[in-house]
Amino acid sequence: MSGHDHGDDGLSRRKVLECMTWAGTGVLWTITGGVPRSLGIIDSAQAATAAAPGMTFLQISDSHVGFDKPANPNALGTLEEAINKINAMPVKPSFMIHTGDITHLSKAAEFDNADRIISQSKLDVHYVPGEHDFLDEEVKFYRERYGRGTKGAGWYSFDAGGVHFIGLVNVVDLKAGGLGNLGAEQLAWLEDDLRGKSKSTPIVLFAHIPLWTVYPEWGWGTEDGGRALEYVKGFGSVTVLNGHIHQVMQKVEGNVTFHTARSTAFPQPAPGAAPSPGPMKVENAKLRAMLGVASVNFKQNEQRLAIIDTPLQG
Repeated sequence: MSGHDHGDDGLSRRKVLECMTWAGTGVLWTITGGVPRSLGIIDSAQAATAAAPGMTFLQISDSHVGFDKPANPNALGTLEEAINKINAMPVKPSFMIHTGDITHLSKAAEFDNADRIISQSKLDVHYVPGEHDFLDEEVKFYRERYGRGTKGAGWYSFDAGGVHFIGLVNVVDLKAGGLGNLGAEQLAWLEDDLRGKSKSTPIVLFAHIPLWTVYPEWGWGTEDGGRALEYVKGFGSVTVLNGHIHQVMQKVEGNVTFHTARSTAFPQPAPGAAPSPGPMKVENAKLRAMLGVASVNFKQNEQRLAIIDTPLQG
């Protein structure tokens, strides 16, 4: 599917910019009748959340604990603010997904600090690594904490609420320009993991780098992501969750809904809007308006995702 992105069905830079929405960093999903739908987390969405049937889960991403540059001198603090927003929810979600870059430099103390803050949510958390989590020489800190019971570099699957969740790792052996890579071993495992699953089973894939090609010039895509997406083609409901690009982008392509989450640490520029990707400095007064908690309203058979922004401030 990612191969379509620069063809007739693809997103030109103008279209990419048109579909972008500045939103918050946490996405609340509810499973109703086996189909993932999203709800707001706090404020105006509290009543809907409190009354929501079925199972709910959250997505957060790109905490970059340890980052202390001008774009956000206190990434640990804004992560804690996001967790406080989650703790203010009237109904606790069943679990949380973190789509990578938990830390900034893969230091033991950074992982310890991230665990200390995220554990305040008292939620079961399912992690996949970002490239910033694999920087230590032996790549042991992430694996020691989150890799037990996983396959290969850390991929795994589980079932919850009638949905099959698959955590993928696409930050090993990055390709030209930083494009993500799944690799033959993981793809073979994925094909086998899906074999025998009923096509009516909703599927949620989650990985750090987007599985669809957002902006290859900046490495915002996965070189062999199209192969993974081929394996889920026949399923009736597929949701793909990613991080890495620090901004909300979304599209619906056939039976697949793609969504990338904001960072809790700092924003990045829109694709092509700067010489290169990286932490984007904004006025201090505006930072918390660009970080926060968001929900995505996904309705099956609709070609559009509605983003509800609940910033940390403003």
